[in-house]
Amino acid sequence: MATVTTVFVAYAATGCSAGTDLAGQHSDGRASGVDSPGRGGPLTPFDVDRPAIARLDAGLLRAVQAAARDAEDDGIAFVVTSGWRSRAHQERLFAEAVTTYGSVQEASRFVAAPDASAHVTGHAVDIGPTDADSWLSQHGARYGLCQTFANEMWHFELAATPGGVCPVMLPDGSSR
Repeated sequence: MATVTTVFVAYAATGCSAGTDLAGQHSDGRASGVDSPGRGGPLTPFDVDRPAIARLDAGLLRAVQAAARDAEDDGIAFVVTSGWRSRAHQERLFAEAVTTYGSVQEASRFVAAPDASAHVTGHAVDIGPTDADSWLSQHGARYGLCQTFANEMWHFELAATPGGVCPVMLPDGSSR
């Protein structure tokens, strides 16, 4: 259990999504939202030529882009560590989480099954690094962007009207 906790804390501290290592690589070598060298650097909310960004819900994309522009004025750069995910990719992430955490129930706290994932529908985005997460946690409601899970400081969804109040965070993904 100590290893799992250490890995989870490392992911939380870096804004990496479950299923990736700290260099932004999936266990099978595919690059995550944090691109590998030679692919143009980190993925931003403005990389609309990339499926992880292009397939986000249009309202979510507009909100994340507006927030990223305003955060930049405060010296904060957004990196999209994960955006839209294919169903097949989400299935791989979930299977890896079941192996890592030992059960479907425990894995569901950290990675949604494909039918429950807001990433698969393009309604969620994971943002890093931690200074960007902090900025978005403080200012996201201006754009309707809310951290939806208490155990995922990097996971944001369009969950309020711009300028409104974000709903109370769920403890984790299994609470949905």
